[in-house]
Amino acid sequence: MGDDSEWMKLPIDQKCEHKVWKARLSGYEEALKLFQRIQDEKSPEWGKYLGLIKKFVTDSNAVAQLKGLEAALVFIENAHVAAKTTGEVVSGVVTKVFNQPKARAKELGTDICLMYMEIEKAEVVQEELLKGLENKNPKIVVACLETLRKALSEFGSKIVTLKPIVKILCKQFESREKAVRDEVKLLAVEIYKWIRDALRPPLQNINSVQLKELEEEWVKLPSSPPKQTRFLRSQQDLKAKFEQHQAHGEQSDGEDEEETVVAVDPYELLEAVEILSKIPKDFYDKIEAKKWQERREAVEAVEALTKNPKLENGDYGDLVRALKKVVGKDANVMLVSAAAKCLAALASGLRKKFGTYAGQVVPTILEKFKEKKPQVVQALQEAIDAIFLTTTLQNLSEDILGVMDNKNPSIKQQASLFLARSFRHCTQGTLPKSVLKPLCAALIKQVNDSAPEVRDAAFEALGTAMKVVGEKAVNPFLSDLDKLKLDKIKESADKVELPGGKKAAAGGGGAKKAPAKTLPPAEAPPKSSGPPKKTQTGAASKSSAASKKCKPTAVAGGKTKKSPDSKEFTEGELSIEVCEERAAGVLPASCLQQLDSANWKERLASMEEFQKAVETLDRTEMPCQALVKMLAKKPGWKETNFQVMQIKLHVVALIAQRGQFSKTSAAVVLDGLVDKVGDVKCGGNSKEGLTAIAEACSLPWTAEQVMSIAFAQKNPKNQAETLNWLANAMKEFGFAGINVKGFINNVKTALGATNPAVRTAAIALLGVMFLYMGARLRMFFEDEKPALLVQIDAEFEKMQGQSPPAPIRFTKKSGEEEEGDEGEDQEEDGAAAAQDIMDLLPRTDISDKITCDLLSKIGDKNWKIRKEGLDETAAIISEAKFITANIGDLPLALKARLCDSNKILVQQTLSILQQLSTAMGPGLKQHVKALGFPVITVLGDSKANVRAAAMTTLQAWVEQTGMKEWLEGEDLSEELKKENPFLRQEVLGWLAEKLPALRAVPGDLMTCVPQLYSCLEDRNGDVRKKAQDALPTFMMHLGYDKMDKAAGKLKTASRDQVVGMLEKARAVMPAKPAAPAKAGGGRGSAEPSRAASASRQPASEDLVDSKPEVKKVRGGAAGKKVAAGKKLAVKIQKDDEDKSGPIFILVPNSKEQRIKEEKQLKILKWNFTTPRDEYVEQLKTQMSTCFAKWLQDELFHLDFQRHVRAIGVMIERLESESDATISCLDLILKWFTLRFFDTNTTVLMKVLEYLKLLLAMLDSENYHLTEYEANSFIPYLILKVGESKDVVRKDVRAILASMCKVYPASKVFPFLMDGTKSKNSKQRAECLEELGCLIEGYGMNVCQPTAAKSLKEIAVHIGDRDTSVRNAALNTVVAVYNVCGEQVYKLIGNLSEKDMSMLEERIKRSAKKTTALAAAPAKPTVTERSQREHPANPNGTFLRKPAQEDPNKLNQARQNAQHSESSHPSIPKEFQLDLDMIEMDQSRVCELPDLVQHKLDELLEPIMIPEPRMRSVSPHFDDLHNSTASTINFVISQVASGDINNSIQALAQIDEVLRQEDKAEVMSGHIDQFLIATFMQLRLIYSTHMADERVDKKDIVKLYSCIIGNMLSLFSMESLAREASLGVLKDLMHGVITLMLDGRMEDIEDGQQIIRTLNLLVTRVLVKSDQTNMISALLVLLQDSLATAAPPLFCELVIKCLWRMIRFLPETIDSINLDRILLDVHTFMKIFPKEKLKQLKSDVPHRTLKTLLHTLCKLRGAEILDHLSMIENRNESELEAHLRRSVKHNGNLSGLKSDRGNEKTGLCTEDWMSKAKVSDILTEIFKKIGSKENTKEGLTELYEYKQKYSDADLEPFLKNTSQFFQSYVERGLRLIESEREGKARIQTSAVIPQHGVDFSLSSSNEELKPAVYYERLKILRQRQGLENNSKQGVGGSEDEPQQRPPISSLLSSKPPVASSTDMLHSKLSQLKESRELYQQEHNTHSHSPTHAHTRSASPAANLDDLKKRLERIKSNRQ
Repeated sequence: MGDDSEWMKLPIDQKCEHKVWKARLSGYEEALKLFQRIQDEKSPEWGKYLGLIKKFVTDSNAVAQLKGLEAALVFIENAHVAAKTTGEVVSGVVTKVFNQPKARAKELGTDICLMYMEIEKAEVVQEELLKGLENKNPKIVVACLETLRKALSEFGSKIVTLKPIVKILCKQFESREKAVRDEVKLLAVEIYKWIRDALRPPLQNINSVQLKELEEEWVKLPSSPPKQTRFLRSQQDLKAKFEQHQAHGEQSDGEDEEETVVAVDPYELLEAVEILSKIPKDFYDKIEAKKWQERREAVEAVEALTKNPKLENGDYGDLVRALKKVVGKDANVMLVSAAAKCLAALASGLRKKFGTYAGQVVPTILEKFKEKKPQVVQALQEAIDAIFLTTTLQNLSEDILGVMDNKNPSIKQQASLFLARSFRHCTQGTLPKSVLKPLCAALIKQVNDSAPEVRDAAFEALGTAMKVVGEKAVNPFLSDLDKLKLDKIKESADKVELPGGKKAAAGGGGAKKAPAKTLPPAEAPPKSSGPPKKTQTGAASKSSAASKKCKPTAVAGGKTKKSPDSKEFTEGELSIEVCEERAAGVLPASCLQQLDSANWKERLASMEEFQKAVETLDRTEMPCQALVKMLAKKPGWKETNFQVMQIKLHVVALIAQRGQFSKTSAAVVLDGLVDKVGDVKCGGNSKEGLTAIAEACSLPWTAEQVMSIAFAQKNPKNQAETLNWLANAMKEFGFAGINVKGFINNVKTALGATNPAVRTAAIALLGVMFLYMGARLRMFFEDEKPALLVQIDAEFEKMQGQSPPAPIRFTKKSGEEEEGDEGEDQEEDGAAAAQDIMDLLPRTDISDKITCDLLSKIGDKNWKIRKEGLDETAAIISEAKFITANIGDLPLALKARLCDSNKILVQQTLSILQQLSTAMGPGLKQHVKALGFPVITVLGDSKANVRAAAMTTLQAWVEQTGMKEWLEGEDLSEELKKENPFLRQEVLGWLAEKLPALRAVPGDLMTCVPQLYSCLEDRNGDVRKKAQDALPTFMMHLGYDKMDKAAGKLKTASRDQVVGMLEKARAVMPAKPAAPAKAGGGRGSAEPSRAASASRQPASEDLVDSKPEVKKVRGGAAGKKVAAGKKLAVKIQKDDEDKSGPIFILVPNSKEQRIKEEKQLKILKWNFTTPRDEYVEQLKTQMSTCFAKWLQDELFHLDFQRHVRAIGVMIERLESESDATISCLDLILKWFTLRFFDTNTTVLMKVLEYLKLLLAMLDSENYHLTEYEANSFIPYLILKVGESKDVVRKDVRAILASMCKVYPASKVFPFLMDGTKSKNSKQRAECLEELGCLIEGYGMNVCQPTAAKSLKEIAVHIGDRDTSVRNAALNTVVAVYNVCGEQVYKLIGNLSEKDMSMLEERIKRSAKKTTALAAAPAKPTVTERSQREHPANPNGTFLRKPAQEDPNKLNQARQNAQHSESSHPSIPKEFQLDLDMIEMDQSRVCELPDLVQHKLDELLEPIMIPEPRMRSVSPHFDDLHNSTASTINFVISQVASGDINNSIQALAQIDEVLRQEDKAEVMSGHIDQFLIATFMQLRLIYSTHMADERVDKKDIVKLYSCIIGNMLSLFSMESLAREASLGVLKDLMHGVITLMLDGRMEDIEDGQQIIRTLNLLVTRVLVKSDQTNMISALLVLLQDSLATAAPPLFCELVIKCLWRMIRFLPETIDSINLDRILLDVHTFMKIFPKEKLKQLKSDVPHRTLKTLLHTLCKLRGAEILDHLSMIENRNESELEAHLRRSVKHNGNLSGLKSDRGNEKTGLCTEDWMSKAKVSDILTEIFKKIGSKENTKEGLTELYEYKQKYSDADLEPFLKNTSQFFQSYVERGLRLIESEREGKARIQTSAVIPQHGVDFSLSSSNEELKPAVYYERLKILRQRQGLENNSKQGVGGSEDEPQQRPPISSLLSSKPPVASSTDMLHSKLSQLKESRELYQQEHNTHSHSPTHAHTRSASPAANLDDLKKRLERIKSNRQ
């Protein structure tokens, strides 16, 4: 019991596996209960038992096994995952259950098998049961047979595949065990129920007694077919229907019964027999023997072999040729008969596989029909009928047409009878008009034959065709037959019985013959699109009304016979007397009398009456023929008066339009119309008449008649105008039905005409025809003169790319429905025309030139003679140009040469085959099997050039034949079976290219799947790759299920691998091309014809093996059909059009969404060592919404060439789709990272080319990479910097250099540092070199996180083993030395003695070079300038074009404003300020440059003050006049100068401005810029000046004093102080605190005083700055200082500042942006959680943070929780929890506070309500600002919005943008404000050059007083560097005019910035504009208006003074 108690405690699944049977029994019982309880089929509980179910059924204990079987059955029935266990469980049931003695166990085993079948696993179950039949235990065999029988009985033959079961029946009938024999007998009876007589042939070989018993049982079976009684899970609808019938006791109708029966082809159940090896060895000798007895023996031996009903595929070519020879040439009719029977048997046994040989045999059989002996004729008929079933009528049509004109009537008769028999096996789909048309034409000739048997055969053939495709389809070809013959054909049609047993086809002619009969529902045509039609009584069926009511379908073939009204209107020719009589009935008597009057006025009056009468006549009453004959009466068409003639022609048009106008009537008038078509006055009316006749009688007929009449004349004018009319008519009517052959010779005649107008018109007509026929039209004119061909080609070129216009005119019919029908006819004719274009070409029969001598030459042993033979063949084809399909035995000879050992001959043969494809056209189809597949064999050749030639040939053939013939049969599968890697990869590549373009393929493609799977596991990598490419294309046609099913037959290891590949292929499976048009929409108007021909694909190709579509005959205008046709054309051309669309799709905010998802870990972060499949799949998914489908397919294609092609397209579209490219930039860069892991250099070089262009584009668009983009790309780019190929490394370095233009260099630096840790020495060396370049270009600030840390890591590499790495590391450290001098030794830390000596040596060497450079002239060389191409910008995001470009663009803008004076192209070089030089130069003061001479004299002459008036300022003045902004920019730039004196002077100027409150406002907008320059100077002092012993410390103190004084002045003005942004304040506080802690200050005199002043400054900064920015800055500073382990004193001072800010909070809380503060606190707490803070030595930071939050909670209460809106993921830190605790602790506040809080919360909620709307508005505005076209409009809208909502917060919209963009927006807003206030303009930085500034002056007259002109002179003075009194510059006088009002900061809150250095370099880009102000200005407001007394002073006196000063300066300089 102890043991029992142990296992009883175990979980169920463990019990089921227990070694004790009782435990297992208990487990099975509990599992059974559990399985019955689980409701959800997808419950995870099922998964636990997946591996145990086999053990349930195979338990060794019988009792436990029984319970296990019950549990397993419930599991299989209910678990979703049960299907996975099928194989192993059924195998277990077969081996371990079916051998049990207990009946219950067997019963459960059978139930389990059937349940697996129900859950869609029938195949696997059947396979296991069939394996069980091979078991030696008879019990198992019996049980398996019984289970199979039950499965068939319940599920039916649709689910249970009978073929493998039938195969094993014979073997089981031979079993020794009676039980087995009895059971197999029962199974055979059950099978017979389902497939009836199809079972007989496979069982013919069993014991005769058994067969007799079976026959007896079969007779007893009921005749009604069995029904499926159990259904699969996917057949629940059928199950419901079945249960419903059962419930009501109903019998399903006949139609259902028909559906239930599955037609099984007995052939499919047979085993194929191989007979080729059994043919007697002497057969081929005997068949050629002279004695007929020997020949008979040979034929009889083969006849015996061919009696096998199913033959194994093989090469029967020799056998067929031998038999063909007997049929064709043997004189003994008995042998002919026997050979014909052999051929028939071969065709029946091989079926489709015999199609290869059909083309060789059929012509011989047809010729042999000349034999009259019935037995021979019968044998030949049987043979040709059997052969027909192996091929298509289309393939045989050429041969049949070839004998239709034979002189022997027997041949003609038998050919017609063969056609009649063949037509019975056709449908509308397999008998298209393109095939039917030539056959009907030939049969119509035979209808008129003198031999009655020929006529009867022709009638039978035409009648059969009419029955199959319907009257409507055949009638157009029978228009020339009289009524008697038509009736005979219809009579034949009625007698025809089609194979389906249906005599009538959709109520064809039979409806008329037997009116009383109705068509029972069961006989309704299966393909009819509508319900079965009820026929009318005899009288009713004849009426047109009945025909309209009872509209038939076209597909089923016939239609109710049309009444005369509904057919094309025809009439016999009337005599002149009858015509006069009928005309008199409708025309006034006077009209008729005066028609032939000699007086033209009477004739005119008569014609006018004639016209009125015609206009009033009804359509049915109008005797058209009579009227036109009256018009033709003398003078008729010879009328000399043009007025009479014009009306006469107009009347013809009216009659044709309004009456029932027949071709008979048309024939009366056409001569006259054509004769007048070239007349100047009457030509227009004549053309109108021709068009009306074309509408009445169809354009094709009219065109043919008109062309023949016109060219029978010699009038060139008429010929030219006729051609012009036809060209126009084609455009109006479309090309449908046009018989090109009918008038192509006339066009050729016109081309050769001497009259140029005729030639021009002919060429224009060809141009219109080209629209419809495509390039193939040119083939008709290959023989024309070269000069003419050039003209034709030029016309075709003009039409290239144009699509044909939609038809606007249509042939009129009597009824509306008929109009629709005819429209369809025309469209179908158009389709046929498209197909028949090649048939129109005159072709030569070259069969007589393919002589036996030529063939023997081609097969000669000597290769030279073989070559001669091939040369002759090529010459024959070349000479003939276009040939028929009949080329005799040439295919066999050429086939042999494709296997020639001489590769030159193989290539020559391939070129001949290419010639054949062009020459033969579509007729090539019949040679595909004989010659096409041998070409595929050549693809396996080892020589690449031979394979390439074979592929070219193959493509040329496919272009002519379409793909159907290549995919039919097993030939392709046989080729793929050959284990030749070259052949396999070429064929699979070809299939992968061709299959996606097909809409349907033959089912035989399935035979290639096993070979495809074999290729997936091929040893050759290329084969595997091509197979993977082809897999999705196979799947798109065959479907996943079929492919999966086929994979199930593979070995387990292979199956798993293939199934995995199938899953992947399923994801990338291309969609099938759309069908060309809906059913009934007309399958081919003229436009699809054009599309088909233009794409050089036969129109039939896309419809390969597709079922004929049901065409709905539609009423209404034919215009709809044309529209459908047009739509078809568009769809056919879809591939080309798709690629013309945008390649990237601009999805708003998609990138932001991806960034958010990656942050929230919803998707994989792009971080890997090698890309795994999940990353690729994720990228595909992300790309699917943003990339064009075709581009994505190319990008993820397995073929690298597709990648190259895709990148090429991306390069082309880079400029045109720049915005979309930027929106998808992260995905593009990610895709490129995948390519970095490829080994293909071609792709890599293309990638790098694109990246260079991409970065250039991003730079020009001022776009800067986000961190998300950079992190997912730059690390992988750096991997390639270590590439072994120099060219790659060079490109990667160039890209890294460009990268710094779009991503801060300081952020690129850490990536390069990581790159130095690589194992690849090249990568380490290159990364170190790049680091050195960054430090040289951007200074030490680029070193992140700190210079010391970075340099220590760099210095480590000085000791590297690799020389290049050592050198690179030394060079980098030297670069640092050049920047910061001796301090480098401190930064690099301790080095080994060896490394240090190397470094010192390198530094010495570099110092020598530097000295040599210093000795060179001061002016920098070109080389130096190029080395300094990067500005000193550590973040590198603000590189811009050279400054001198901007003035040029400004000048252009000014010239556009139509200024008269010319402006300077740019400020001369000597006046430009080189900031880089100033910062690097620490030793010398800049000297004054030479003064420029030009234009000064002109300016200094006495000035006549002009009358003040409105006008634009001259560009010359504006060029000199610099705005306030540029002046301040320049002065501020000097603050950061490396020269102390320059800096002090600049600070003095600014201080003077700041001390005067009325002037200080001009600094507004420049505060950040000024503060950046200030702390840059502080850093410079700290790092350079203090360490430099040469610098006088007094100068340093003086500089410190100036800086601190300036700061105190600035921060005493709150309005200016509040402009300082977060990043700037952070850096400022960092600089000031660092200075306070500088121990060196104590050694300096007055050092203590400076520190005290700094304390005061800090206090003032804390008080006066924007409180939000200040608190945020301190939090960020504290965070950074803790992270970088800054000195404790530093942290302490920062914390003290924070405490001080906290004390201010009660007063400042209302002005603080709490959301921003809490975001910064959140960030702080995320980086420093509570645990980490507690680990610090001091707990002060932690307490400070708690105090800050406590104070905020205390002041705001619960409302504080509403200010967490800017935090994306609140769970990342403890902030929210801490706030909630604090709020709770404060007791939720009460009384007034609570009320106040509620009130504010209410307001806040209200704000949130409108937040979405505001966000949308501002998003739109910022989008406009960001686009080049709308930036000005966007800035204006933003300004107006700010004016309206002054408290609007723009920060969320600006925080993610670059500092440069923010500066641009700020300056733009300020400009708008100044323009609107009419004050001085603020010049915008020329970042976006097209946003020019309006250069016209304000409309205020006051600003144009004389002082303005003085102002100009004053600016000149400043520009030339004259000393100015500060009093003159900065007026302190009480007479000072009112200053410009302050320009307030238009952006209320500055966006946070990572570092103020970003902002500095933004400002530096502006300062480049100020470089022309090289000489420093000494007064700060020199541009402002001067004092009143200055205004009144004499301008001349001031000019003199100015002139003297300038002269003095010049003399001093000299």
